[in-house]
Amino acid sequence: MSGTITVELNELSVEMKEGAILSELLTKTQTTYHKGTTIGIVKGGEEREELTTEYSVKTNKGEFKIEIDSEKAEFLNTWATKFVGTELHAHWATPDALAFGPVETGIKPDRSTYAYKRYDIIFGAGGYDAKNTYVIIAKGNHTASHGSPVDGGVFARVISSKNIVAKLEQGDTITDIEPVIKWETLTDKITTTDMDTALEDGMKIFTYFAVEMNKDSPEGAEHFLGLVRHGFFRVDDISSSYVVDNVLKGEICPFESLDSRSEGSVAVRTHGDGMGRVFISKEDRTSSVAHSIVGSVTKGIELIKLADKGNKLTVTATPERVMFLGLNINEAAELAQERGLALEIGGYEGDDAIVVEQRPETTMEILEGGKISAFCIPPDQLIHIEFYYDKAPTTVEFFKHALRLKERPLGPLPVDFTYENTTLLKTVKRVESYKEIMPENTPKEIVRAGEMGVTNQASKMYGIMGVKTADDKRYGPTGEKFHCTNIIGKVTDAEKLLAFKQGDIVYVMEVEQDE
Repeated sequence: MSGTITVELNELSVEMKEGAILSELLTKTQTTYHKGTTIGIVKGGEEREELTTEYSVKTNKGEFKIEIDSEKAEFLNTWATKFVGTELHAHWATPDALAFGPVETGIKPDRSTYAYKRYDIIFGAGGYDAKNTYVIIAKGNHTASHGSPVDGGVFARVISSKNIVAKLEQGDTITDIEPVIKWETLTDKITTTDMDTALEDGMKIFTYFAVEMNKDSPEGAEHFLGLVRHGFFRVDDISSSYVVDNVLKGEICPFESLDSRSEGSVAVRTHGDGMGRVFISKEDRTSSVAHSIVGSVTKGIELIKLADKGNKLTVTATPERVMFLGLNINEAAELAQERGLALEIGGYEGDDAIVVEQRPETTMEILEGGKISAFCIPPDQLIHIEFYYDKAPTTVEFFKHALRLKERPLGPLPVDFTYENTTLLKTVKRVESYKEIMPENTPKEIVRAGEMGVTNQASKMYGIMGVKTADDKRYGPTGEKFHCTNIIGKVTDAEKLLAFKQGDIVYVMEVEQDE
């Protein structure tokens, strides 16, 4: 008879039969997971932290981190065995120092006076007796005799959240001290999408991470919510201190919130090279005027630390995005009721109406006001396009940027001119003034009906978009010669364009492909 094993799934203990595989665990628990995304696994017994030098110190006023001097092994042992996991009270305070304890240790007190720097962490002894050993935080530069061992007893430094340290005073409490696991440096770890991966006793498994959005950053929060609207975050770049998703690189996002980029902070680069990129911090960093803080990871930071470049990670966000675009009028009414919102409908009000604009635009503003205005159109004013990502990636990016399709389900495209079987279109956002459209996927012998083209820089009319409703062996969808035309995709319901005239607005929605 087979036995059982115990694994930890997203910090919860689960019993499974010996021989079970990852898919069986996910089926049994119905945990949060997006098909095809990466799962992080640390094998049992791997996170032995005797030699760690970084610790999280939790207090009644917040959490800060310290780093132990790795060359002071005797102090590290005292710290790890006598103080870690212990609740400590601030027993005494001066303007320059705050002492937590006492705890009995084996340190050898010295009566000498030593100079200390702000944010030093010191071992000291009350009455020069090791039975009354304190952990002393230097809140300012000072000189004192703290009953410390020879050389002054400095064994660590505060490395993050120094604002928390500044708030601490006599009577406050250190509620817990925990080693900081360097998940990304563990050797016995795997990241996988293989659902047949065998489970082993003691495994720690992480399938997703959760983010709480910053209410003070409505535009930035919407930027992030648009980025992860399909349920995952792409790890396009990675370093020791962050992971980054580049999908919205080049998209404008205003600066709203200056704060330290502490572990788990979600930030958008708001200007300069890489504008629009979304960063998640793996360790504490100072604030930056180029990075606006839009949220923070509340669960699953381990998955982020385990991730490799090229991974896709399942993510959830709180609050969930409020997005009505692309819904029909009945779906919109159901969503409004579900989210407790008052819904006002404008424009076309038939039973087949489709929402194409919403006010306010951001989730935070909608939830704060408790209401939303939706502008609707009939279905024959909405066209659908399948993009040729593999053939014309740069021009597709140009098109999606111009229509905001990178973060929204649909966008408007005004009709510039029509003739015979050709419809010419010009985007509201004139992005050709700052984005190049070099020749890419130009037709050779024929342009098929329904294919959408963008005039490239071989023509002075570059940036114009067009669709033909009939095959053409001479001219591209914008009426230009083939070498001036980049084919970016196929409109699946192009016949709708026959009813449009100059000045009308057609709305465009991407036909979503399976990831």
